[in-house]
Amino acid sequence: MRKVFLIMILFLAFAVEKVYADRGSIPFRPDVKIFEPIQRAMIAWNGREEILLLSTDLRASDSCKVLEVIPLPSEPIVKKGDVEVFKKATALINRKLREHYARTLGKVKAEEMRKPPAGEITFHKKIGAHDISVTHVLNNVGFIQWVEKYLKDAGVENPIIPEAMKTVINEYLEEGFTWFVFDVVELDENPKTNEAIQYRFKTDFLFYPVKITRTEEGYTSIELLVLTSRLLSKFTGIPIEQVELRHEPVSISSVELRSLSEDMDELLGHREDIKLRIWQIRGKLSTFKEDLIAR
Repeated sequence: MRKVFLIMILFLAFAVEKVYADRGSIPFRPDVKIFEPIQRAMIAWNGREEILLLSTDLRASDSCKVLEVIPLPSEPIVKKGDVEVFKKATALINRKLREHYARTLGKVKAEEMRKPPAGEITFHKKIGAHDISVTHVLNNVGFIQWVEKYLKDAGVENPIIPEAMKTVINEYLEEGFTWFVFDVVELDENPKTNEAIQYRFKTDFLFYPVKITRTEEGYTSIELLVLTSRLLSKFTGIPIEQVELRHEPVSISSVELRSLSEDMDELLGHREDIKLRIWQIRGKLSTFKEDLIAR
């Protein structure tokens, strides 16, 4: 009971903390300012796969749609939705994209049609206020133009991707990141808490995107609930000195973890000695040059 009570205290404390976003934001209107969204994150990693659970609070200076960009080391499975929906949506979107290109490009562009596109959408689903697309980069050259076309298709008359965002995206591409999540949400002046979205993807290191936020201004405080089967000591991205351990790690059982998340309990193999702790990363957004990578 004492252990469960301690975990409840940690979760309650985490729930009220302001945790700022680790996504890049592109407003559909360049004159609109996006205020730093609150982001609540939970990570489970078993050495081969990661589950990343996110929920954000967003606010804009005026009513506007916003495209949030999340880089990932591999293709994620995005909840809510089952595997069959994922497969059917993938096939449907790819077929419709091919039909769309055939109609819009016409005979004049027939030769260009034989060239592979810079990117392809492998998953598309509307989850509550989120309109999520998982995008696989097929060709680094021209991917920014592909994103601009994506924005035009989404209704943006004259899409403008900030230069800082282009720079960061190119850095991810050069580092071998070929998967991006595009999440479109509608914002206004009132803070909005969106549904939690779960991403599950293969990775041989614990990963959380941080440097994507250097496209924004100001300071940030990131707090992460971290679940692993063992404690981690090798930090090859953000140095370990910048990752503050908020408390002594606690061990939780399979039953306790299952009460929080059945998916995370399954990912971690129903172990009886899972390590749970809160990490905090703070600093000026423009100073983040690396992501959180740990083993």
